[in-house]
Amino acid sequence: MKSTKEKLWLLCCISAFLIIAFGLSPLALASDTFDPKLFGMPYVLWVSITLSILLILLTVLGTLVHPGSDNSTEE
Repeated sequence: MKSTKEKLWLLCCISAFLIIAFGLSPLALASDTFDPKLFGMPYVLWVSITLSILLILLTVLGTLVHPGSDNSTEE
């Protein structure tokens, strides 16, 4: 049975793959699509910024739950 850390690590890897796949798909990179706008930014820009922020958060979570990391402090 896998530990919680290993399950979270696998979830991070799968999520990162799905976010990257969505970011490179025609859904996110629609040509000549400016609507819907968010804070005056065109669709492609705000979707790309959102995906980048999600990847950064996944990276932080991944560093905390990586199965090979040892987060215990030894003195």
